[in-house]
Amino acid sequence: MRDDSTVQQYVVLPARGIVATEASASREIRSYLISLHSSMNNPGALKRPQKSTIPMRILDSIHENGAKLVELSAQSASDLRAEQPGLRLVPVVYYYPQVHRPPLPLPSLRAATATVGTKIVVKVVSKTDGKPVGGALVVAFTDFANRIGAQGKTNKSGDAALALGSSSKKVERLYVFPEKNYWGSLKRNATLKAGFTVGITPVDLSYTDALRFFYGNSADTAGNGLTVGVIDTGVGPHSDLRVAGGENTVAGEKSSDYHDNGEGHGTHVAGIIAACGKPPTGIRGLAPGVVLRSYRVFGKHAKGASNFAIAKAIDRAVEQGCDLVNMSLGGGPADIATREAIADARARGCLVLAASGNDDRSPVSFPASDSLCLAVSAMGRKGTFPVGATQAGDVASPYGADKKNFLAAFSNVGSAVALTGPGVGILSPVPGGSAPMSGPAMACPA
Repeated sequence: MRDDSTVQQYVVLPARGIVATEASASREIRSYLISLHSSMNNPGALKRPQKSTIPMRILDSIHENGAKLVELSAQSASDLRAEQPGLRLVPVVYYYPQVHRPPLPLPSLRAATATVGTKIVVKVVSKTDGKPVGGALVVAFTDFANRIGAQGKTNKSGDAALALGSSSKKVERLYVFPEKNYWGSLKRNATLKAGFTVGITPVDLSYTDALRFFYGNSADTAGNGLTVGVIDTGVGPHSDLRVAGGENTVAGEKSSDYHDNGEGHGTHVAGIIAACGKPPTGIRGLAPGVVLRSYRVFGKHAKGASNFAIAKAIDRAVEQGCDLVNMSLGGGPADIATREAIADARARGCLVLAASGNDDRSPVSFPASDSLCLAVSAMGRKGTFPVGATQAGDVASPYGADKKNFLAAFSNVGSAVALTGPGVGILSPVPGGSAPMSGPAMACPA
């Protein structure tokens, strides 16, 4: 049974597009959207905006006569559809960064394997100087296929305690995922016991990863004359990146705060496009000469971005002269608001690219699957990441004519894919340093 008193968020759209123009909407619809705009951000309980009998809260607006983010009850949503049949009411949905995430044990199975008080401490150190590495995620699987195992994070001494049920345990896979400045590690069929130590490789900014193997280091002028928008978790600040501007389109946050939200994903994506550092002291992207703009659609430390924030960001990117827009995000349901924003961008001369998805060869996810969006899948190349790095787990068929080239095991595939780019073990800036990341999220900006 539907709870008609439950309040939720919706995107209010005109019948066509995300802005009601004279060509796409009646005078009455344009006037109604303008009245909602004038009622925006009123504090307190739900109120009846001008020209409406429906109680709602207007949280944000793309344009005075454009799409609105509103909050109202299920009954009010039904009433609004009846009162304004020239409008569309779309539920808010969320999308996620399409970076390859660490495999983790399933909580119910993880608990079943552990005996209280019995833990094995694994130490993580740098291969070059033996110094401990803190903040690294350590994951051990006794049964990888069924995701049975344990996990822990290293402390300042580089130690992670794993609840594996005994003082000595053979594991099928042992992963180490450092936060930044190091390559991860994958060990197979290891016996863990007291004193077990894993050495991980520091990032060398002159290293030839898959991106640089195929493209080398671009000239300073590569990309001159183009403006590229990155719709993501925000960009920088970082010494290897020059951000010309942008906007934070998350409702309730400061619009001028388009810098990284703390996750590092958007900074990494932007670096692949336009990092202007020079190895071995910096990192170079494929097109250092572009004008780079940042559109943050993920809230502070948020995992998901709303369709409204994404639609608003696409609109702002087009308004501010972006020729290309990169969206290394997806994984949510097909959505009308996002689809209309992509169509508007295409009609105004801006091309939107999106990551194909990160679901182990599943069909291409939305928004990459949209017919007006270019979907990008991820490939890798053997020998472009250190021996024993976590990227070894991403190698899978099919292989190219050169058998060192492979389609990444995690990448979504299908007829909707337009392009394939290097997306396994790609080096790029993150706040406070640099890191290798993998995913269609890295292939898309390449």
